[in-house]
Amino acid sequence: MSGHSKWSTIKHKKGLADAARANVFTKIAREITMAAKLGDPNPDNNARLRLAILGARKASMPNDNIKRAIDKSQGANSENFESARYEGYGPGSVPIIVEAMTDNPRRTAPEIKNLFAKNGGNLGEMGSVQFMFAQKGAIYYPLSAAKSADEMMEVIMDAGADDLETTDEGHIVYTKPETFHAVQKALMEKLGEPEQAELAWIPNNPVELNDEALAALEKLVDALDANDDVQKVFTASA
Repeated sequence: MSGHSKWSTIKHKKGLADAARANVFTKIAREITMAAKLGDPNPDNNARLRLAILGARKASMPNDNIKRAIDKSQGANSENFESARYEGYGPGSVPIIVEAMTDNPRRTAPEIKNLFAKNGGNLGEMGSVQFMFAQKGAIYYPLSAAKSADEMMEVIMDAGADDLETTDEGHIVYTKPETFHAVQKALMEKLGEPEQAELAWIPNNPVELNDEALAALEKLVDALDANDDVQKVFTASA
């Protein structure tokens, strides 16, 4: 699932980037432009912009596109986008949080509602499922980043992180939202760039689904991801 707390998130997102690269680039460019517009256009002084550029590089976005997105933020006629969050339930009654960036909430809200309805879900009110998640910084590294889980734990504790989840595919470092950028910077100094880093909504009690419900949920998530205004989708599926 896109935005899931497990390592499969990375593989799912990479697959989406390969299948719909233009759509992915559009979303990343929008985030870069807004990060630069709301803060400093110099990524050294803008943590949100650094994170957006990291995502761009991991998606193999050309440097010219990144520079163009930053330059666009300084123009007098640059677009004005605002963040929006939508909450609801998908197939199997799985809680879902959708993060979007839109220049027209009156257009985006009914589009998201329609996508939920057409794919076996229901859009709820703000706050209807947020309490079932905890927002955390999530920083992903491959297993090769450290010799062992114990060594990785020592590194992340020194960096000020909260917790570590190690699977057969990699390490996921968790932080508080307010320490996310500081921890990410400290880890990069010791381990290099991560596979991915994001502020994520992690489910408190993941829901187990059968194959049919999981396939239906993936269909809804893919439909949401395909919407131009949707930036991230987080589900509470196990």
